[in-house]
Amino acid sequence: MHSSSGTFRVAVKDHVMVAHSLHGAVFGPAQRMHGATYEVITEYASERLDANGIVLDIGLALQVLADVLAPLRFQNLDELPHFRGANTTTEFLAKWLHGEVAARVRATFQGTLRVTLEESRVAWASYEGPVA
Repeated sequence: MHSSSGTFRVAVKDHVMVAHSLHGAVFGPAQRMHGATYEVITEYASERLDANGIVLDIGLALQVLADVLAPLRFQNLDELPHFRGANTTTEFLAKWLHGEVAARVRATFQGTLRVTLEESRVAWASYEGPVA
């Protein structure tokens, strides 16, 4: 058997529409309430495949992402208790979503998870870290 030092990756995506405002002069007009539609991509990476020959079941990955995004859909993030006082930047949301997704897949996936939020076709941010 040939050994490899490569990495396998599986990714799924969904989208979510939210409203929020950002704190700080650096954000200019985005300090006012505005809407955002994020394409959210969860990318799972592992150096080995499981007993089924996969990184993670794609159906599970899609369901987990939908479940995590459901309470955010069409919400004003400024009004949600778990974001009170937070500056819900794209980077902040990527890390928060990483924690929510990781908690749900920990039992079936050990590896690295990257969560990317595309806020437009020219700009995105991501957070990557271990699931464990």
